[in-house]
Amino acid sequence: MLLKPLIKRQTYIQLSIVSIVMALTIIAQAYLIVSIIEAIFLSNASFSAILPSLGLLLFVISLRAGMNYLNGVIGLHAANQAKKKLRNRVLSHFTKQPVDLSSQGRSGEKVTQLINVVEQTDSYFSQYIPKMIQATIVPLAILAIIFTQNWVSGVIILLTAPFIPLFMAIIGMKTKDKSEEQLNELSSFSGQFLDSLQGLTTLKLFGQSDREKSRIEDSSINFRQATLGVLAVAFTSAFMMELISMLSMGLIALELALGLIIFDTITFATAFFILLLAPEFYIALKDLSSAFHSGRESLTASKKLEEQLNEPVEELTWGEASLTSRPPRIQLNGVSFAYDESETVQDVSATIEAGSFVAIVGKSGAGKTTLLHLIARLLPVHSGDIFVNDIEQDQLGEQAWFNELSYISQHPYIFSGTIYDNIQMSKPSATKEDIDHAAKEAGLQPLIDLLEDGLHTVIGEGGRGLSGGEKQRVALARAFLKQPSIILFDEPTTGLDLKTEQVLNESITKLAEDATLITVAHRMHTIQKADQIIVMDEGRVVGTGQHDMLRKSNATYQSLIGDVAGGERDGWS
Repeated sequence: MLLKPLIKRQTYIQLSIVSIVMALTIIAQAYLIVSIIEAIFLSNASFSAILPSLGLLLFVISLRAGMNYLNGVIGLHAANQAKKKLRNRVLSHFTKQPVDLSSQGRSGEKVTQLINVVEQTDSYFSQYIPKMIQATIVPLAILAIIFTQNWVSGVIILLTAPFIPLFMAIIGMKTKDKSEEQLNELSSFSGQFLDSLQGLTTLKLFGQSDREKSRIEDSSINFRQATLGVLAVAFTSAFMMELISMLSMGLIALELALGLIIFDTITFATAFFILLLAPEFYIALKDLSSAFHSGRESLTASKKLEEQLNEPVEELTWGEASLTSRPPRIQLNGVSFAYDESETVQDVSATIEAGSFVAIVGKSGAGKTTLLHLIARLLPVHSGDIFVNDIEQDQLGEQAWFNELSYISQHPYIFSGTIYDNIQMSKPSATKEDIDHAAKEAGLQPLIDLLEDGLHTVIGEGGRGLSGGEKQRVALARAFLKQPSIILFDEPTTGLDLKTEQVLNESITKLAEDATLITVAHRMHTIQKADQIIVMDEGRVVGTGQHDMLRKSNATYQSLIGDVAGGERDGWS
């Protein structure tokens, strides 16, 4: 059970005390009303004689209202605390996964898990638990008092009351199925909608926007139908509770009328007192029924969260060691990694000397980017070892490692905000002068000069408003600001025009002067400059060396450079 442990023992105690006080106020309120009515109409008491009772009644009603409010406040506080813990657990589960694995799957579904599904657990804490405790204490107290006044009425309540939990159980099973269907439709709709928004340009270009619109509309209709199904069950539940309560009250009223008028076995005060208390008994159970419906929805949401949290996580382990010399030397010994039991990198061994420039080459699907992710420690090594300056990589401190590393991919992510903020994120303590210098080194100055607000120009999510080359320059500026000792590139110049590529290559050369540089390379001029070339094919290293040696002795490399003969191609990527 995921939700129950999230409630503190203190919360149960507080809710129990509030429910006891509420039960006493309900009984006292009924007693005072009966006393006042009896005094006025049967004893002909004066107004001044009943003033103390009226004052006490007002106090009891106020106290009951206060307890009802306090009950809600305690429930809401418990819900907020529990949801905070749940969100932290879900977020922790996502972040425990290596970066490359956690980015898989639909973003919309993950957002739904983190926000909507967690939010649906609210009613379990804010309504179901408080009402359950209240429905345990208040009806029992009322029933005990009724039995002391008229045992026949008590028996009627005992015989009719079980029908309420019986119908709650029957309807609850239906609610669970409908809630699961609603949550599944919500996750599907959220994921599809976000995917469509992110790929809107592609959909337009391929003339698929109308088709996607129809798919979203169908998904929306399915979600609506699922929601209406949940509401139908809720309305059925409310109708049945009202029906049972009315029939029960009718039986009690009939029994009291017979005892009062025909058999003369009960007094007016007692009959009136029971008639005031009996509805309170059923109101408490009806409130529980309503809360039970919401609670079932919450339990369905918790089941979905539990399934997510129970999924196995390939968590990276870290130590506390730090790099003592910069730039570092990196050694790979029999490194392997598999996606879904299909090995992408197999038994890779290589030595990358400190301060060297290494190019990783191979056809599409050869495992180049995966190897780069393993070196960056964005993925766990399944077998083998990676050593950095003769220290096992998993013995390094996480912060110590990433402080020394910069990774620039083909599509670096630019956050919504200013260009200044996007550069500063790599080193929050940097001064304005440091950021200005980093931007100039990355070749951003011509762009900054054209912008009215310069570095403080606001850009959209994902770098909307910037070209591919400008995004790469922002990413390079981050690296210049950070001054890493290990730089990893996943061919950042692919798809750029020659002038932009030349500017970026000059910046990369300057950045790599005091660092170990590893790049997935597709351009011949980049490969030829490398101190060492690692040739990959089907996840394995099939050759290492420099360009002149490999083009004479390595068949895979010869095939690769043949692919770009007569002009540069990006077909290796």
